[in-house]
Amino acid sequence: MRPVAIIGGGITGLTAAFHLKQRNIPVLLLESSSRLGGVIQSVRRGGYLAEFGPNSILETSPVISDLVRALGLESRRVYSDPSAEKRYVVRGKKPVCLPTTPVGFLTTPLFSLPAKLRVLAEPFIGRAPQGLEESIAQFVERRLGREFLDYAIDPLVAGVYAGNPRMLSVSQGFPKLYALEQRYRSLFVGQFLGARERKRSGEVSKQDARKFSFDEGLEVIIDTIRSRLDAEIQTGAPVRCLRRADDGWRVDLEEGAGRPIECGAVLLALPSHRIAALDIVNTPALDVSPLAEVSYPPVASVVLGFRRADVGHPLDGFGMLIPAREGFNILGALFSSSLFPNRAPQGEVLITSYVGGARNPLLPHLPPERLAAIALKDLETILDIRGRPTFEHVAVYHRAIPQYNLGFAKFRALMDDMEAGAPGLFVAGHARDGISLGDSILSGHKAAGKIEAFFASNDQRPRNLSHPVSA
Repeated sequence: MRPVAIIGGGITGLTAAFHLKQRNIPVLLLESSSRLGGVIQSVRRGGYLAEFGPNSILETSPVISDLVRALGLESRRVYSDPSAEKRYVVRGKKPVCLPTTPVGFLTTPLFSLPAKLRVLAEPFIGRAPQGLEESIAQFVERRLGREFLDYAIDPLVAGVYAGNPRMLSVSQGFPKLYALEQRYRSLFVGQFLGARERKRSGEVSKQDARKFSFDEGLEVIIDTIRSRLDAEIQTGAPVRCLRRADDGWRVDLEEGAGRPIECGAVLLALPSHRIAALDIVNTPALDVSPLAEVSYPPVASVVLGFRRADVGHPLDGFGMLIPAREGFNILGALFSSSLFPNRAPQGEVLITSYVGGARNPLLPHLPPERLAAIALKDLETILDIRGRPTFEHVAVYHRAIPQYNLGFAKFRALMDDMEAGAPGLFVAGHARDGISLGDSILSGHKAAGKIEAFFASNDQRPRNLSHPVSA
């Protein structure tokens, strides 16, 4: 059996490659850049441990726990501090704790009395007609009211997607929320009944899932999978063209990157704009150019360290989200050193802020020192910070997070059509299956299962074969 060519060395491609190798299916992972992991990158400097991109993984499925176990990383897994479960939302320029209980909701200053009464009326609101696509803003304003949109959902969307709630599709970006209304009519009723179904399946909602990282950051999982694959990885290998053959596929690399690779199947674990740039020769022809239309707004991660004595806020939580109405430049911030141990030296703290997204797409193009100054100014006001930073790191992603905006269903349909019309070609990753790290891990696992089933249906017996990886 020819190897599976996995194009893309982020967490999705790495997960798929690892699972396929476990099943004795030969793989060759091709990454265009010089490093693996995509946006996952951890840096240890001066006693601080900063994450360039994501900061944690949500343990939403047994599949994620099984991967950690299979990699032998259970002893290095670090769960978030239970005392750091509070989430803050900024209102009136100051952080207000987001309520997590009915009593807390009734007494919180985050929402006015009319807004609370409007939310309590939610079970009596009818469902939207089937087939109607709403934005998350339209959906929430209809079911829960404008104030809940402004001070709960708008900051949540900024924190998760770096997106615009008036553009994001509720059915595509928040499918479980959409399904609750369609199935149960009420979000409150659906949340209660859905919890029993998740318990039976072993799945956990993102709201309730435990957060974890590793002792030296999320890059630990990247390094570990890389060490398990080793010879099955080729970096600096940008793919130019895929050609369908009678007995599989041929992968052509850019000039000077290596010889063509004959493979039995191909997995595209790439951002949608990277898929759109590929020349895919197939009969019938595949036009993947519309995938270039998927929006990926830029986001900058600004990580700042401070002396604990210089920060007035207790930082006793996960972090804070910031509504657009509050007028700040940062989208939100994580209290990184409260979340996980050993993220900052003794007597100091680490805060990770995010700038840009669909709310302020021009800001990430500013120089790093200017971005750090913008974040610092907002943090000084919100968290009562008085001293200068003791640590500073800025990472910019010019195409950060795919936006599942209104009309995104056509892009998912196109990826479905790609697989249906080109046997042996598969698509996985955040361009299709959800934007969180957990979603990407599940997507890689699912893709590995589909590829194994594809080979089984063609009566091919997996066996380890050598394959060309260099010119």
